[in-house]
Amino acid sequence: MLQASCDVLLCTSNARYIHPAFGLRCLLANLGPLQSRARLLESDIKTEPSTVAEAILAEAPRIVGLGAHVWNATRLADIAARLKAARPDLVLVLGGPELTSEETDLTRPADYIVVGEGEEVFRRLCVDLLEGRRPAGRFLRAAPVDLSRLALPYELYTDADLKHRITYVESSRGCPYHCDYCLSAGDAPVRYFPLPPLLDALDRLLDRGARTLKFVDRTFNLDLERCCALLAFFLERMRPGLFVHFEMVPDRFPDELRGLLARFPTGSLQLEIGVQTFNPEVAARIRRPLRPELVEENLAFLRKRTNAILHTDLIAGLPGETAESFAAGFDRLARLDPHKIQIGILKRLPGAPLARHDGPGAMRYNPRPPYEILSTSAMKEAELIEIKRFARFWERVVNRGHFPRTAPLLWAGAASPYRAFAEFSRWLFARFGRDYRLPLTELADALFEFLTEARGLSRERTATSLLNDYREPGRKDTPRGLRPYTARG
Repeated sequence: MLQASCDVLLCTSNARYIHPAFGLRCLLANLGPLQSRARLLESDIKTEPSTVAEAILAEAPRIVGLGAHVWNATRLADIAARLKAARPDLVLVLGGPELTSEETDLTRPADYIVVGEGEEVFRRLCVDLLEGRRPAGRFLRAAPVDLSRLALPYELYTDADLKHRITYVESSRGCPYHCDYCLSAGDAPVRYFPLPPLLDALDRLLDRGARTLKFVDRTFNLDLERCCALLAFFLERMRPGLFVHFEMVPDRFPDELRGLLARFPTGSLQLEIGVQTFNPEVAARIRRPLRPELVEENLAFLRKRTNAILHTDLIAGLPGETAESFAAGFDRLARLDPHKIQIGILKRLPGAPLARHDGPGAMRYNPRPPYEILSTSAMKEAELIEIKRFARFWERVVNRGHFPRTAPLLWAGAASPYRAFAEFSRWLFARFGRDYRLPLTELADALFEFLTEARGLSRERTATSLLNDYREPGRKDTPRGLRPYTARG
C-alpha cells in the first residue's frame, strides 16, 4: 500500500547507519501540531544521492528540511540540486552545524537556510509556509533557545533504533570555552535541560531497551553537581550490556567525580577527552585552556584506577604547531596509555574563528568539505600528509583494537612512540601504496613481516602474539604469513 504524502519531510545522510539523526529528531519533536504531518527519512553516506533524491520525491512533500554536517555537505548539495531540478515548487530548507550566513554550493538551491538552534525557527517557518506566508529573507538566524521550553525527542527513537543504533542524548548546550577551531566558540553560555524530565526520559529509554547511550554535551563535567547526579543515575540502573559515553574536559576531575567513575564496571563507560595539544604556546594562540601537568595526572588516574575506556583526541595542524611539537605531544599522551588516540586533522569549519589565523599562520585549507588544513607557516604540506597517513594507519592498527598484544611491540622501548610508529607507517605505505581498504589478514601479515624483519623480533613469539590477537574474537582463518607457525594453518 502506498504511504500518504506528508507536508514536511526531514532528511539527512548519516555517517553510518548506527548514527541516527539526533538533530532531526529534535526538530520533529518540536513541530507541535505539525508533527502529525511530518516524517523522518534517513540514509547514510553510502547511499547514492540519486537514490536519496528519488526517495524524497516519492514522499511528495511540500517542505523538505535537510540536516547538513561537514561529512555530508557535498552529498547534500548534490541532493538539493536534484530536488529543485525535479520539483521547482518544493520548498527546500537547510539547517545544521555546517550552515552559516555565507552563500555556498550547498545553500544556492535552498529557499531558506536556518542558522543556529532550529527547533523554534523551523516550526514557525513551516507554519508560515503551509499557511501561504513566505518570509522575505532566505537566511534565518536562530537565537539560542530556552531549553526548558523544548519537547524532548527521545520517544521518537524506535525500538529498532534502541536495539541496533547509538542512542544520542544531550543534557546541555553550549560551551564555556572559545577554542578557535570549534563551532561552539561563539556559543551562548552553557544552558541545561531541566534535570527531572531528562531523568524520566532516560528511565523510559532504559526500560525500552536502550543500551548504548552517547551524550553529545561538549563539556559534560563542567557542572559537577549535574554530572555526578547523572553518573549516579546510571550506576543505580547499571545492568549487563549498558554502555554510556561522555565527553569531558581533561583538567576537571575532583575527588567526588573520580569516586563515581571508579565504580563503573568494565565495558560500561567510555570517556572522550579532548587534549588537542600539549604545547602551551599553541593552546594560548587558539584560546584553549591547558594545564598539562593536571591533564597528565587526571589521565593517569583514569587509566590506572577506573575501568573507563579512554578515547583521547589530538589535532594536527594547529596554528604554530610544528611537526616536532606535535610528535612530542603525541609521545606525552601515548606514554599515559589511553585506549585510543584519535588524531584529527585541523578543519576550518564555516563560522569558526579559526579564520583569524589565516594570514599570520599562512594557513592553507582545502576549500571543499571537510576543509582540512593543507599547510601552515609551521608545518609543511609533506609533513601534514605524513601525519594524515600516520593517523589512518594508527586508527586501523591500534585504535580498532585488532592487535592489542602485538601493536605495542612497534614502539616498545622506543624513545619516541610517535617516531617508531611513523617508521612503520611509511613502510606500510611503501608496501601497499595506499592507507585505506586494507584487509585485516594483509595487515596482520605486514605487521609480522615488519616486526620480525625490520625490528628483528622473534618470529615464533611474534607469530604467537599475532595469532592470539587475530583469533581472540573467534576468527577461524589464519593470515597467510602466519600459517607456518600453526598446525591449524
